[in-house]
Amino acid sequence: MLRMLMLAFVFAYVTLPAASAQTTDAGYPVELSPSLAASAKAMHAMIHRNLSEAAENMPADEYAFRPTPQVRTFGQIIGHVVDANFFFCSQVAREKSPATADYEQITDKVALVKALNDSLVYCDRVYAATTDANFIQPLQIVNVVVTVSTNTLRGAILLYNIAHNNEHYGNMAVYMRLKGHIPPSTARVQQRKN
Repeated sequence: MLRMLMLAFVFAYVTLPAASAQTTDAGYPVELSPSLAASAKAMHAMIHRNLSEAAENMPADEYAFRPTPQVRTFGQIIGHVVDANFFFCSQVAREKSPATADYEQITDKVALVKALNDSLVYCDRVYAATTDANFIQPLQIVNVVVTVSTNTLRGAILLYNIAHNNEHYGNMAVYMRLKGHIPPSTARVQQRKN
C-alpha cells in the first residue's frame, strides 16, 4: 500500500508541471485562496487570457480546421465558448443575454475574436461582482434543452463556466499543436524558462 502511495506521489510530481503548463501558467498557488470568490475570479482571469490569446494566435485560414469529421472546427469551438459565456454569465447576472447571434455558425476569425473578447469582458463584470457573501446565493438556471429551471448557486454556475472554458481551451490547444502552433499558456512558460 505504501509503495502504491509513493508511486502515485512520484507520478503526480513528475506530470504536474507538464499538465499545468498545458492549461495555465499561473498555477494553483496563484489561483487558489480561502476565498471562493477570489479563486473563481483568478481562474476566470487566467482562462480569459488563454482563450483570447489562442483565438488571436490561430491563423484565420486554420479556423476551419477540424482533426476529424466528428468534431467542431477551431472556429466552431470559439463560437461555442462565446455562446456559453454569454449564457452562463447572463444567468448569473439575471439579465437578458447580450448575444446577438449563434456564434458557432460564424466562420470569420475577426468576428469570432471580437465576439469572444466581448463575451469574456461581459463575464469579467459578473465575476467582479461576485463576493464570498453572494457566491452561495441561490439561483435558478434555465435548462435550454428541456426548458425547465434548475436550482443551483451563483458560484456553481461561475465554476461550471470556468470548467467549460478550460475544457475547450484544452481542445484548442490540441488543434493548435496539430497545426504546429504552441498554445499561449505553454509559450508563456517557455518564455519564463529562457
